[in-house]
Amino acid sequence: MKSAVVVGNPKAQSRTLEAGVLVAEKLGGTKPSVVVDVIELGAGLLGYGDPKVMAAIESLKGMDFVVFASPTYKATYTGLIKLFLDNVPQDGFVGMTAFPMMMGAGPAHLLAPELLFKPVLVELGATCPSVGLYLMEKTYTEDPRLDAWVERTKAWF
Repeated sequence: MKSAVVVGNPKAQSRTLEAGVLVAEKLGGTKPSVVVDVIELGAGLLGYGDPKVMAAIESLKGMDFVVFASPTYKATYTGLIKLFLDNVPQDGFVGMTAFPMMMGAGPAHLLAPELLFKPVLVELGATCPSVGLYLMEKTYTEDPRLDAWVERTKAWF
């Protein structure tokens, strides 16, 4: 299964990236084919049509699914991933199966992936067939909710 992970953490090589890759591996049974650590795209995110940014968006096409991962920042996804998504053309994700995933320090923002992150992916044309996933940053590797989410979500494939 071909998968991709898009990570909007302002810190390169973050725990959010590790968690996104873990989710993709558990869901698809193999390492993701594409990993976009958005912070590495730099200032090109601030305009529209930057070649590196457009190539990153283009690299997501043809994937069986894409995990979009963000830390919780000010009760929602980061502005960094929003900058990336602002570069996606209208309906640019039509035909894409996407899974919003967020990480946080505590359970207060448990619904953020579902209520805040999923709608922007759907607005761009993605299909988000399962509930958004929220993981605790200190326990995400052994959280039994992750395996339960993966089992429920695999039913969509």
